[in-house]
Amino acid sequence: MADTATLEAGADTATEHFDILIVGAGISGVGGAYHLTQQCPDKSFAVLETQESFGGTWLTHKYPGIRSDSDLYTFGYRFKPWTSAPIASADEILKYMGEVIDENDLDHHIRYNHTISTASWDGTAKLWTLEVTNTETGEQKRFTCNFLWMCQGYYRHSEGYTPEWEGMDDYKGTIVHPQTWPEDLDYTDKTVLVVGSGATAATIIPAMAPDAAHITMLQRSPTYFVTGRNANELADTLRELEIKEEWIHEIVRRKILHDQAQVTKMSFEHPDLLKEELFKGIKEILGDDYELAPHFTPKYRPWRQRLAFVPDGDLFHGIKSGKASVITDEIVRFTEKGILLESGETVEADIIVTATGFNMSVLGDIEFTIDGEPLNFHERVGYRGMMFTGIPNMAWVFGYFRASWTLRADLVADFVCRLVQHLDDKGASVVTPELRPEEVDMKLLPWVDPENFNPGYVMRAAHLMPQSGDRQPWQHSQDYWMEKDVIPAADLDDGCLVYE
Repeated sequence: MADTATLEAGADTATEHFDILIVGAGISGVGGAYHLTQQCPDKSFAVLETQESFGGTWLTHKYPGIRSDSDLYTFGYRFKPWTSAPIASADEILKYMGEVIDENDLDHHIRYNHTISTASWDGTAKLWTLEVTNTETGEQKRFTCNFLWMCQGYYRHSEGYTPEWEGMDDYKGTIVHPQTWPEDLDYTDKTVLVVGSGATAATIIPAMAPDAAHITMLQRSPTYFVTGRNANELADTLRELEIKEEWIHEIVRRKILHDQAQVTKMSFEHPDLLKEELFKGIKEILGDDYELAPHFTPKYRPWRQRLAFVPDGDLFHGIKSGKASVITDEIVRFTEKGILLESGETVEADIIVTATGFNMSVLGDIEFTIDGEPLNFHERVGYRGMMFTGIPNMAWVFGYFRASWTLRADLVADFVCRLVQHLDDKGASVVTPELRPEEVDMKLLPWVDPENFNPGYVMRAAHLMPQSGDRQPWQHSQDYWMEKDVIPAADLDDGCLVYE
């Protein structure tokens, strides 16, 4: 069915029907829309986006220096060459995504300012029904679809995560979370304290340092940082040889993925050697006499949490210049002028930035029901990390932690398109993952193995996330190098997917 059908649903609400509805116009949703036009051109679809434009993360965040922490040769789509520096600003990424939308005539598929409140599956009608509000006009709308594709990302865009520290109300300065950065915040000649040491802190600190009087990074525990030039020598060489950009994109992408696989393997097999390599990059800037402990020597092995890439070592150049500094300590409480630490030291600041992470959003905080019953997502078991037991005709994009998010978004898109075509080939209209008889009693595990990967935002939301099994295909693998071969070859008729 290529055209939408408008059905009457009572006096106040008209219902629009599509074969497929995509939730979210971020990197996953825009990519999914592209793949549908290429692989399922006979299917009608729409993209529902709650924000006023496309971009997701790159539209939400406005903090100084906002940039990717993955290279754009792999964070970019496989089908559109990236031609600039590997680490890109939010504006550059939005420009790239806008080109994808324009070049493929996707804009008329996207409905902006459309916020979904409920999503209900009706097994009799074999349809999803979404209740939606146009936040620009206040109009209540209803959409139905045969297949629902959740591309909404994994965190709550409306507010970031800030712990409740004692005395926060006593503080007389300005507290700001990077996710809700005030556009009029003036930090010129101000003392700034950034709480946190992840990729966001590593971005904000060098961006603010030149204008601030001084900026301090306060961390409870250190993070592993990777330093390197914001350039790709292979790409630069190939451009000198006047190789086509499409070829450069594919060659450089493969080389980066090869190198990342080696680093990941090294993190498991030779973690101490990898640590030394990471430390070497820092010492090249701060000098051999700089004592890395305790500020830059995490207790966990590399890649148990995400490595933060620091392009051109800008964070460490800020520290070397004296404009930035690091404190490793625990917060006791806020004071009128700053923060009291466990060591007894008080750090005063005009502005405190809580770069403390975000709140995970399970299924976009939408209220789901299956045949009238509220959906408890935690009771479900994930199928290949993209579908879930007992939930019909729905796929979810959740990307990689150790590789670029978009790599998995592309793999999931291929899978969804193949599955939709397979439904047609079988003459079926519903597909639901279900455990096979030999798997009903298998041991159930967390969505992500905490021994493998355990950042705070994942641990805080573990009780909300679906579960994994003790074997494939009921596990959410973080191994792109395995999934790039396994997912395209997955047998859709092996009994894990039930059709009707």
